[in-house]
Amino acid sequence: MKVVILAGGYGTRISEESQFKPKPMLEIGERPILWHIMKEFSYYGFNDFIICAGYKQNVIKEWFANYFLRTSDVTFDFTAGNNEVIIHDKKTEKWKVTIVDTGLNTMTGGRIKRVQKYIGDETFIMTYGDAVGDVNIKELVEYHRQHKKTGTVSVYNFGQNKGVLDVARDGMVRAFREKSDLDGDLINIGYMVLNPEIFDYLDGDQTVFEQEPLNALVREKNLISYVHHGFWQCMDTLREKQKLEKLWESGNAPWRIWK
Repeated sequence: MKVVILAGGYGTRISEESQFKPKPMLEIGERPILWHIMKEFSYYGFNDFIICAGYKQNVIKEWFANYFLRTSDVTFDFTAGNNEVIIHDKKTEKWKVTIVDTGLNTMTGGRIKRVQKYIGDETFIMTYGDAVGDVNIKELVEYHRQHKKTGTVSVYNFGQNKGVLDVARDGMVRAFREKSDLDGDLINIGYMVLNPEIFDYLDGDQTVFEQEPLNALVREKNLISYVHHGFWQCMDTLREKQKLEKLWESGNAPWRIWK
């Protein structure tokens, strides 16, 4: 089963760094967050990736083109005039990575539509290239198969991060308590499983996948949710990036399920 990763946006909310590279290539522990996402899928045996690139797509292509150089010891031998490059103890992944330039201003649905020819008539996984989690991918795929819907979307309760007040209509505070897991709304975190008929809902580059296509599935009762109870964190802001970096440096990053 192929894994489609949306990695083409501008990342304007973290412009401190995304002005130089696409957001999925911003690093956590000297590896792009895109690499972290792919490592999770690879842990569950999903190694065929389609990257929907756009903004500064050349940065993604060049990073993978030089993967051996980044992860292995290298000898550059110029003595014979051949400019020979010798890579020692190759360290790589069992990945097949297709990087597709899906356009600079293409919307999410349009990006998925543009890679249809690489997916074919198969069920596939789709997620976003700016968040990490410890979603059980095998369980998610099995859940999708059991419910036999066109789409399965992973949802997560981000909760509240402040004290919660019960306030009466006249403004009087009736109760104050700490947050709980019951506070907050369920949000879409990606990690979707989609049947190939999803392409019938995608018109062109300006299709926003999270709007009409998903709403159409909702109206048809053809979209099921998979509730994730573990860890998930997006990287929309510099503060969130720093949070992920601290978790990685601590040696206890919840999304690092691989050895």
